[in-house]
Amino acid sequence: MPDSRWQAEFRNITVRRRYASWAHTVATGRLEERQELVAALRACHRLLVAPSWNRARTELVAMSTRHSDLMLGGGVDAFFRELEPKLIRWRRPVLEASYPRRVEVRLQGRGLVITPTLFAGDAVSFLWDPLDITQAPRLTVPAVHGAPAAPGPTGSDGAPASLGALLGRTRAAALRETVEGASTTELARKLGISVAAASQHTAVLRNARLITTSRRGGSVLHLITPLGVALLGGGTPPTPGSPDNPTRHGPRA
Repeated sequence: MPDSRWQAEFRNITVRRRYASWAHTVATGRLEERQELVAALRACHRLLVAPSWNRARTELVAMSTRHSDLMLGGGVDAFFRELEPKLIRWRRPVLEASYPRRVEVRLQGRGLVITPTLFAGDAVSFLWDPLDITQAPRLTVPAVHGAPAAPGPTGSDGAPASLGALLGRTRAAALRETVEGASTTELARKLGISVAAASQHTAVLRNARLITTSRRGGSVLHLITPLGVALLGGGTPPTPGSPDNPTRHGPRA
């Protein structure tokens, strides 16, 4: 990364006073200081993110599916109404979000990427590149409130132990591989089976509404559904207005 870009990134970060000296050293430092920062980020990921990532993925897939359904069924208005009413307010054509400092960003046709996150607490974050006005800004929003649901006992493939008895070990493993999306060929390779066998397993999972299948170019993409997420032990998003997720009222940010 060029020095100018590196320093510009740091100028857009609000640093606590006690860390200001360290941040200045990293922002203006040499390769050694940058490598120290990278090592710290990797250590942070290893300790804080990696242990929860399998459960986190199921939560994120479920939320992504819910967002897609809202957009298709009710459009942008319905989507923003349920997104995070305590932190976001939609006043067409302006989207307002609770943010530590006052910033106004005009999209100018670039669009906006909505990114659910499990690791930012009950807050939103707005990320954009002031040096590249062609890229769409990114708004991160809390995916769930509280920690991901604890899974039950798991087998060696990471799926609940009882799931193998219900679906069969290979089919349960196939369902697990669709959390991040996978093609039939990728499933066959990861599971050590033929492409024809993988296709049969995905057909059964799709008919049971545990995965969806869509065509991407010359291949197909299999992706887990909220029902499949629940079967893996990750839970499903509660229905708005239900006892588990009552509709929230009051002042909006």
